[in-house]
Amino acid sequence: MESDPIRQLAELISSSRRAVFFGGAGVSTESGIPDFRSTDGLYHQQWRYPPETILSHDFFIRRTEEFFDFYRKKMLFPAARPNAAHLALAELESRGYIAAVVTQNIDGLHQAAGSKNVIELHGSVLRNHCVRCGRAFSLEEIMASKGVPACACGGVIKPDVVLYGEQLPADAIENALDSIARADLLIIGGTSLSVYPAAGFVEGFSGPIAIINRSPTAMDRRADVVISQPIGEAFSAMMAILDGQAQ
Repeated sequence: MESDPIRQLAELISSSRRAVFFGGAGVSTESGIPDFRSTDGLYHQQWRYPPETILSHDFFIRRTEEFFDFYRKKMLFPAARPNAAHLALAELESRGYIAAVVTQNIDGLHQAAGSKNVIELHGSVLRNHCVRCGRAFSLEEIMASKGVPACACGGVIKPDVVLYGEQLPADAIENALDSIARADLLIIGGTSLSVYPAAGFVEGFSGPIAIINRSPTAMDRRADVVISQPIGEAFSAMMAILDGQAQ
């Protein structure tokens, strides 16, 4: 009889003290934020240009107004709230199991759920800055603006997100690699591990690995546990087991 993968995950987490969660777009789909590559994802929608082109540094510079039209319509979800996965990870951190969350997402939902040590590889829509003077602007100010958002100094306001063609922040890379290197358990969730260089961060990890993703990933064969179901559902079931063990 096969072991229950949810129970296996609970056992791995209960014996860890420096687990690291590495997550992607699938973590936030249950909060109503679409991912990129699934059947209903952003890359399967029809636009004048492919999303990879629109969300590039070159497009931002050359066609700034078109960039912001797409960005406001398809990248900003101010009403989104943390789901069961975000909340479980924050609770696991507070209990001393999770040491860090490394995320490819830009929605800020891990912090909204209460996670403290969140490493954002691709930045955040919650932060924006003037490219000329560096003044900071909120998401609300970007949402309320029309056309190309501009600072009082005349500079364009750019979201603090990593666009295609831009480098990942050096401090985020360093913190992510260091956290993963010191982890005693790596939990990979909501990502197909197809976006580089971020996906490459987990390839050298030699400890126990748990993967929660609705579709197969390139690391499934190396994982100790593979759970193929919605991540919020999986974390809810796993937390119920952990709470039952604690009673």
